[in-house]
Amino acid sequence: MDRNKIKPQTFLSRVPLFNTLQDEELDRIALGCTELRVERGDLIFQRGDPCTGFHVVLYGRVKLAFHSAHGAEKVIELIGPGHSFGEALMFMNSPYIVTAQATEDSLLLHVAKPAIYREIENAPAFACKMLAGLSQRMHSLMSDLESYALRSGTERVAAFLLKQPSQETAGEVSLTLPVSKAVLASRLSLTPEHFSRIMAELSARHLIAFKGRRVAILDPAALRQCAG
Repeated sequence: MDRNKIKPQTFLSRVPLFNTLQDEELDRIALGCTELRVERGDLIFQRGDPCTGFHVVLYGRVKLAFHSAHGAEKVIELIGPGHSFGEALMFMNSPYIVTAQATEDSLLLHVAKPAIYREIENAPAFACKMLAGLSQRMHSLMSDLESYALRSGTERVAAFLLKQPSQETAGEVSLTLPVSKAVLASRLSLTPEHFSRIMAELSARHLIAFKGRRVAILDPAALRQCAG
C-alpha cells in the first residue's frame, strides 16, 4: 500500500463492512471520509469528546482504554489494519467513553456520521452489515468477560499467542507481539509482572521462546492444551 497517496474508495472496498458496495456507493461514502495521520502516542479522541463518526485503521494500530483518576489504564481493545472503532456510539449520539491512542505511527480514515446515515437509508443491506459488525463486537466483548472471569492468566496468554498472525519457517512458528508487553498485559487484565512471569513459565516449559516482542511457538499442540 502506498502510504503517501491513498484513495478512500480503494481501501474501503477491502474492508468487510464495505466490500459488497458498488462503486457509486463507495464514492458517496468517500465524500464523508477524512484521512488522519497520527504518530505513536498521539491521542485520536478522549473520553467525553463528541462522536462525529467512526474510524477505520488503514495501517498501524490503536488502543482503546479506560483511565482512572489516578492514572491507571485498562486497555479494552487493540484495533489493527482493516478494522474499525466507534460505530456504536455514533448511533447512540453519545460522547466517547474511552480514549483512543495510537500505539504506532498510523493512518486512519474518519467516516463522518452523515455519510453513513445516508447510505443506511439508501441500502438496507448495508444497514444489516452494520448491525452484524456491532453484534460481532458485542460477542467479542462478552467472550473477553468470560475469559477474565473463568480462565487463568496462563490460559489467557496462551490463547492470545495462538490467535496472533504467525509465519512458519523451517518448521518453527514465530510471531511478533503487536504492542508492548505492558499494553498487552492490560489488554489481558494482568499486571505487567504477572504477564512476564507467565511468559517465563511458558518458556521454561519449552512451549515458547521469546526475545523482546519476537515469540517462537516451540510446541503448538501443548500450547493449545495450555489455552484450555
